[in-house]
Amino acid sequence: MATNTPSPSGTPAPSRTAAVPTPQPKRIPTTEEINAARTPGDATAWIVDDRTDLPRRNIKLYDLWIVGDTVVQAVYKRVVAHRLSDGAEVWSVPLPTPVCETPVNPTPDGKIVVVLKSSEAQNGNKCNRLQMIDLKSGKAGWRKQLTETGSMDGTITVQSAVSGGTLAIVQSMKAAAYRVGDGAKLFDIPMENPGKCYPANVAGGARLLVSSDCAIGVDRDKGYSQLREIDPRTGKALWRYRTQPGWKVGKMLSVAPVVFTTYRAVESTENWRVVALGPGGKLRTTIDARPKGFKYCADAGDSGGNMQHCKGTAVGKDTVYLGGTDRVGGYDLTTGKLVWGVKSGDSTLYPLRAEGGAFALVYEAASSKRPGGVIRFGPGGVDTKKQVLQHPGSARATESGMFVGNLAYANGRIVITPWGVNGDDARHEARMLSFAPEAR
Repeated sequence: MATNTPSPSGTPAPSRTAAVPTPQPKRIPTTEEINAARTPGDATAWIVDDRTDLPRRNIKLYDLWIVGDTVVQAVYKRVVAHRLSDGAEVWSVPLPTPVCETPVNPTPDGKIVVVLKSSEAQNGNKCNRLQMIDLKSGKAGWRKQLTETGSMDGTITVQSAVSGGTLAIVQSMKAAAYRVGDGAKLFDIPMENPGKCYPANVAGGARLLVSSDCAIGVDRDKGYSQLREIDPRTGKALWRYRTQPGWKVGKMLSVAPVVFTTYRAVESTENWRVVALGPGGKLRTTIDARPKGFKYCADAGDSGGNMQHCKGTAVGKDTVYLGGTDRVGGYDLTTGKLVWGVKSGDSTLYPLRAEGGAFALVYEAASSKRPGGVIRFGPGGVDTKKQVLQHPGSARATESGMFVGNLAYANGRIVITPWGVNGDDARHEARMLSFAPEAR
């Protein structure tokens, strides 16, 4: 322990304890700097270095919505749009309290409903305020508070999804649907086998799907999940699918076709499958990708939350694509067999979308040694490799530091964000990074 030793004059000598250096903020390169250092063949880039004042803690970043020529994201107490061509901020909607949940899909006409916290406090909040925003105009619409009766409809956490013009909300063990246009309640999503099955999560887009937990109890080998397609206009159940006892519905990889993960409750995501359904919710195939080394959601696990968030997956008409730390591959949704696969010793590979037949566009994440890029693979594996985008090395450090939080791909352009940002200047990172082919 360091002490001050008195000097001959009786005055304490200065402490010899070394001063702790103040962490210095990491410098974020500008768009101009990244592009100026490009080499022939490199993609062009833009970067968003968001300096919005934030609390000195980790702040989650939410879904990316591509609407027209903008990419939109909810960040703490605002929803902000950036122009896809150059990253310039187009509009920003301020919010009274922080965002706590967002649906993956907006309505076909570009409207979204975000869910806000009940206050700005870090703890003890409810997630109970709905705010509609027109993502085309950047204008805020209606706002309302979720109703709580005290009977299995708490709002400590909620899940949301949009299908057509309908917003579905699961709050605790009950679910309801609202019209996105004006916030009017449309219907309660019914509990089937009351007292036995409870709504747990929702998925939206071309279909509205509701998963329920059933036979909840101490013995997890007896519990099961039920998946229903709900007509978003009437609330009528169109079909039902039930897992085997002891198995749970996990993440929804696609609603059209219906493809999702399941896992054995007592083993969690160590024992998992990919399940594809056909018309009427009938089982199409079950795929076990573990023998080929694939991990659940690209080794991201399942910590709950929005059921449409499963890292490193994409689905085409007849193929599901899985990625991960050192591999990527495609499985046939009819036969369940591996169509193609690629292993890489130094790449983390994330499928972005199907690209004709059984081909896929794959994001190769930046590492500490090389920049990222977008590659096309298909049947034949590595022999079919085609470099679609080569990201510039001048963006490597920023890109790798994002750890592939959120990805969006549209019209040949990829947009990348971290999972979150931090209000501590010493931990500041860029919020968004995008690459596209050089204009010719």
